[in-house]
Amino acid sequence: MEPASGAEPADAAGDAAEVLDRPLPEGVRRRVVALVSDAFGGLTVADLPAQLRQYARFTPTRRAKFAGNAMATAVESDPVFRGRVAEKLREAQAGLAAALESGAPPAAADPLDVAAAAYVLRPAGWVKLVAAAGEEAQRADAERVDEEARREMERLREELAHVRELQRTGVDQVRAELEAARKEAESLQRKLRSALSDVKRGDAALRKINAEVDGIRAEAASQVTTAESETRRLKSRLAEVESALETSRRATREGRSIEDMRLRLLLDTVLDAAAGLRRELALPPVSTRPADTVEAVEPGRMTPKDIAARALSETDPALLDQLLALPQAHLVVDGYNVTKTGYPTMPLEKQRLRLLGGLSMLAAQTGAEMTCVFDGAELAAPVLLAPPRGVRVLFSKAGVTADELIRQLVRAEPAGRPVVVVSTDREVADGVAKAGARPVASALLLKRLSRVS
Repeated sequence: MEPASGAEPADAAGDAAEVLDRPLPEGVRRRVVALVSDAFGGLTVADLPAQLRQYARFTPTRRAKFAGNAMATAVESDPVFRGRVAEKLREAQAGLAAALESGAPPAAADPLDVAAAAYVLRPAGWVKLVAAAGEEAQRADAERVDEEARREMERLREELAHVRELQRTGVDQVRAELEAARKEAESLQRKLRSALSDVKRGDAALRKINAEVDGIRAEAASQVTTAESETRRLKSRLAEVESALETSRRATREGRSIEDMRLRLLLDTVLDAAAGLRRELALPPVSTRPADTVEAVEPGRMTPKDIAARALSETDPALLDQLLALPQAHLVVDGYNVTKTGYPTMPLEKQRLRLLGGLSMLAAQTGAEMTCVFDGAELAAPVLLAPPRGVRVLFSKAGVTADELIRQLVRAEPAGRPVVVVSTDREVADGVAKAGARPVASALLLKRLSRVS
């Protein structure tokens, strides 16, 4: 609803001519907020300033409580909204509005209501009305305080007079009561002395009983401590026995499992060898012996050169093929020993990849089991490596060298299984030879891998 045609200009003129030069009195402010809250009901959401639209559905009491500051600010700073509130005020309180706009506010009206209406309507002289209402409210508060103080003073005087009267009439009674109290106190003192004597005797008996109880408690505590200590010792011993029993059981299970695996592997080796022998025995009978088929020089004409020509050289890759052709052969490779022999200038990562690629192809050709061991101390960071098909890749743990890990692998194999260890390290070669493995030089494997590629 739009304000009356003459309201906006008069309001604007009043704003331009008169300005309130002091804070709005609190009583007047509360009445202004109440007027704005009541006017909300007759306005649409579009008629409200943006900051007040969220309170449109509130009840007048809730609006006054939660949106008081926002409504007071909107009335002060938004002339259009103030004009709409003034229009609603004219409709609700036509007599008061007419009297204010005519310049003759009713004398019997509440000064705060008159000031609040004048603040909203902004008639000529509204600033004086608001200031006068504030002064009137202050005078009323002062008079109310004075009246309350006067009444409180009268009440205190009446109470003081009553107390004095009670004091005059009660002196004799107090004296009598004091005399009776003195006699009673003397009687009580005699009884107290008797009671104190009884208490002393009781204290002596109690101390004796407490001493006996403390002795019993100390003995009981000593017995409990001894029992707890013995219980802890027995529990500790029981835990040790259970741990030893579990360790023994686990060791028995692990030992049985490892021995079964070693025996099974050895059995597979024997079976493969037996299968080859069986195929050999299935040949048709011949009139010659295997030794008759071997070429040799006649006695008296054999030379060292002829003897050397009959065996493979230690550097001949065919020697490695013969070893890997044995049943259930296991090839163990000292990784960095081979790579640093064949291509030492490459980065370690590329050395590993090149060696493992060659071993993968060799495993596919020979079918032999292959394990490549690298020294974990050479790693600057953990390696994310997908082992190639047919090749087991192991890195030694912290504090364990690759050489020691190779010796552990050889010792783990059953006696009689063909195990070939590739390493140029003499200490490794001697150690695995004592354990029953066949050491070969790294150069031999490098030659064989070059033929694979």
